[in-house]
Amino acid sequence: MSPDRYLAELAGFLDSLTALARQPDDVLSRSVPACPGWTLDQLFGHVGSIERWAAAVVRGGKYVDEPAPPAAGAAAWFIEGTEPFLETMASLEPAAPCWNFGPPPPTAGFWLRRQAHEHAIHLIDASRASGLAAPVPAADFMLDGVDEVLSMFTPRQLRLERMQPPEQAIAFHVAGAGAWTVGSGTAAASVTASVADMYFGLWGRASLKDAAIIDGDADLALRVLRGPLTP
Repeated sequence: MSPDRYLAELAGFLDSLTALARQPDDVLSRSVPACPGWTLDQLFGHVGSIERWAAAVVRGGKYVDEPAPPAAGAAAWFIEGTEPFLETMASLEPAAPCWNFGPPPPTAGFWLRRQAHEHAIHLIDASRASGLAAPVPAADFMLDGVDEVLSMFTPRQLRLERMQPPEQAIAFHVAGAGAWTVGSGTAAASVTASVADMYFGLWGRASLKDAAIIDGDADLALRVLRGPLTP
């Protein structure tokens, strides 16, 4: 996907999140199902911290520490930071050298993709916590997010020893759209799902155990799905 497309998607998700952050305190105090222990206000604190961190990295081109959100009033703090964050994302040069935690080369364009999907997933969280239906992003955007998980995050989880390497490879298929392999060697199992089920499921916002077709060694496939495939 192009940088302009990532930016457009990010801007749309950010508008929706900002509207949800302006809800009354009794809504902001609700729990977030996918993020145990967090209220909706704390979710906005997390997003605000990530935005400030990513923007600082892009502006300086090097790693900085992530700022801590305020203990209270995090939704308002999030809203305060959205405009400068989006301005930074809009003005970055995608090919410019910039620290990131993805595969080489380390360029600023990584952050457009990462922040677009970060906001998409947390918009799902915020919508559900608000009692609203989870929005479903465009199919090609979700397919790109599946690739981000299986081509970037999962190899990183394995490299950092945050998940056990599979004894044999597992193939992931989005019907008619793409295929990925986790592990080495011949695949001993496959996981096939629609793009929406795969996107939501890889991020733990849906159950691939229930939604996917699992062929081959199901026990191995389920162990890999428990990962954790993402941070």
